[in-house]
Amino acid sequence: MTYIGVDISKRFFAAAFPSANGYRTQEFENTPRGVRSFIGLLPDSPVVVMEATGNYCFLLLYLLHNAKIEAALVNPKQIKHFARMMMSVTKTDAKDACLIAQYGEKMNPAPYKLPSGTILALKQKRTVISQLKKQLNSTRNLLESITVLPYADKTCVNSLKKTISFLEKQLKSLETELTDLA
Repeated sequence: MTYIGVDISKRFFAAAFPSANGYRTQEFENTPRGVRSFIGLLPDSPVVVMEATGNYCFLLLYLLHNAKIEAALVNPKQIKHFARMMMSVTKTDAKDACLIAQYGEKMNPAPYKLPSGTILALKQKRTVISQLKKQLNSTRNLLESITVLPYADKTCVNSLKKTISFLEKQLKSLETELTDLA
């Protein structure tokens, strides 16, 4: 099995391909075109290993899944501890990709099973609902702090009230959709 290490970020990802003298690294755009270019360079029966980096890894995971290429999604703490064990102190995307490939070779991480579209939608809704609740709470607190001032600007107060109303409507809508989907 050939392990390809990937260090992924918002706009780019670095991939480490095994070679005769270590690893050859290459950078790709984290776009459908960049991922397809990466997939075109993969050897037969690869395992692409990457850290779980929030939403930035899901385009790559999704397109690898569609291409029937095995991928492993690893907790960043595991890679961090592996780096310590390997006494790696250099921190560049290319070096991290090499380290992730080494992790794959030594630890043989389990393949990642892409959740169904319904599960992905549920997770997204839950995340957005959580963030909207934080924003709503923060906006309410701001409104409260302004209304106790000797002079509360009406435009600011109205703007905050409209924002609160909008957030409440969005929350109600998403919570209804979440319940219906579940």
